[in-house]
Amino acid sequence: MDTPMEPLALVTPAGAAHPARALATEAVHAGRDDLAGLGLHAAPIDLSTTYPSADTRAEAARIDAFAATGARPDGPPVYARLDNPTTARFETALARLEGTESAVAFASGMAALSAVLLSRASLGLRHVVAVRPLYGCSDHLLSAGLLGTEVTWTDPAGVADAIRPDTGLVMVESPANPTLAEVDVRALAHSCGSVPLLVDNTFATPVLQRPAEQGARVVLHSATKYLGGHGDVMGGVVACDEEFARGLRQVRFATGGVLHPLAGYLLLRGLATLPVRVRAASSTAAELVRRLAADPRIARVHYPRIGGAMVAFEVYGDPHEVIASVRLITPAVSLGSVDTLIQHPASISHRIVGAADRRSGGIGDRLLRMSVGLEDVEDLWRDLTRALSDRPAAAPGAEPVPAGPRTGRPAGR
Repeated sequence: MDTPMEPLALVTPAGAAHPARALATEAVHAGRDDLAGLGLHAAPIDLSTTYPSADTRAEAARIDAFAATGARPDGPPVYARLDNPTTARFETALARLEGTESAVAFASGMAALSAVLLSRASLGLRHVVAVRPLYGCSDHLLSAGLLGTEVTWTDPAGVADAIRPDTGLVMVESPANPTLAEVDVRALAHSCGSVPLLVDNTFATPVLQRPAEQGARVVLHSATKYLGGHGDVMGGVVACDEEFARGLRQVRFATGGVLHPLAGYLLLRGLATLPVRVRAASSTAAELVRRLAADPRIARVHYPRIGGAMVAFEVYGDPHEVIASVRLITPAVSLGSVDTLIQHPASISHRIVGAADRRSGGIGDRLLRMSVGLEDVEDLWRDLTRALSDRPAAAPGAEPVPAGPRTGRPAGR
């Protein structure tokens, strides 16, 4: 099976002094362009929480300027809750990869989404239009109104009609968690008009999709996943234009949802191998999809048109028994690590979403979500086959549910 892979696209950093570079090159060098001039090879880690300043008048003026505009202060850092040089390197790199002017990093993906919602609410724009499915905690944050927001759920075709004068954001996740359903980002951005479109790009990463090039104003990542890539760092980041970023920096400073500099260092390091990891894992995932789609024990397979390393499939038997039976594959939440993970969304990642809303978003009780890592495909298939060995296949003579491995959603939907 051919695997959709990253096109040989060039990334042109906003305001860059050097020519456009291929994504793989940018992943290695973005955020590190000044290191040779500093006599360094690896990016330094600045763990300072505060920074000396003998000129209090000048410092006061810089703090006032930040409070008024949200722009990064010129000169040395002031306080770690406002900015950090190591974290700033990661932000610069991610903005380059997503093709945006700026990026603002946070302590987690949910902290990043919270900052976006608070930033829009501060302008009196508390209404959000959203398309299911989303990551379960994103769904809950919107539905529960924990930040004073109101949400209207709709399908992509209904976005334009759902927008109100107080709508501050349209949110979509594509490919979606966990069904891997995709939307036409360019068409959706057109439907949004002047309202910012936020695309959660965690599953695709900029290797497979750059939503800003298709009209999205805001691109969200749980950096904990593919950007870090090794299951050992937590973070979130929003790639956007500088105007939007200034509001996010003000919220970050006020609420304290900052990314720790050590996490910023690990995320910057993770970006260097991001294209290689995503391509390798995607190739393995496509082969597993081919085999799962032909397996009579599998009712449906979900896999996005753009490819990627995420696979979802529905079993005829008990999905909990499959989770309990894997040995090489890790039964755990999260995704995007070098090792393969599997989990049951209805029990874990989307448990916080009501059962009816889960079903309306295509999240059935027999759905399993697998994040394919860098192991050998034969070892992974052997483990899956063993875990599925005692699961009942379709009853003899029963009409099988068609699999849709290339559609991103169950066949017939």
